[in-house]
Amino acid sequence: MLIGVLALQGSFSLHCKMFSDINVQSVEIRRPEQLDEIDGLIIPGGESTTLSLLIEEYNFTNKLFEVAKASMPIWGTCAGAIILGHGDDISETGMELIGIKVLRNGYGRQIDSFVAPLKVTGMMGAYSGVFIRAPRLIAVDSEVTIMATHKGQAVMAREGNIMVTTFHPELTEDTRIHQYFLKELFSSKWKRRNMNI
Repeated sequence: MLIGVLALQGSFSLHCKMFSDINVQSVEIRRPEQLDEIDGLIIPGGESTTLSLLIEEYNFTNKLFEVAKASMPIWGTCAGAIILGHGDDISETGMELIGIKVLRNGYGRQIDSFVAPLKVTGMMGAYSGVFIRAPRLIAVDSEVTIMATHKGQAVMAREGNIMVTTFHPELTEDTRIHQYFLKELFSSKWKRRNMNI
């Protein structure tokens, strides 16, 4: 199994380290054609406006829609959640690959960043969610499954092959959410180069 981490901007190297810690091979993705060589994709946290512009500049948009439609597992963290969802700001509409509406910096500025214990569906014990200039999911469609909440508001959700977290699992040493992505989002619907996952 080979997991790609979009490496245009943001905390991509830390995701690669997390996969290394669980003995899963990963690769930094900088060209759209690399998406044909991977089994799953992470869109990392960073600055969502910059990331959106770079996705467009490097011609990733059509290819991302193509692999998402083909059921490739895709996980967006923080800014990645904004990219995959629908932005609250007209200047950041998002790709709308998952039925969520996302508010940038929903908890405030950098100084308002925090760590909070989360109860994640199907996971034993608390998970420490690291929220840094985190977006807020202000609307979630009925087709979307909420996996974790903070103060009654969704912070982790999935719809089919698409998953989002508004916090940063790559900033912890806890690999459980990376393992969840590998275990739960891969299905027989997704085939890469005629390989059943």
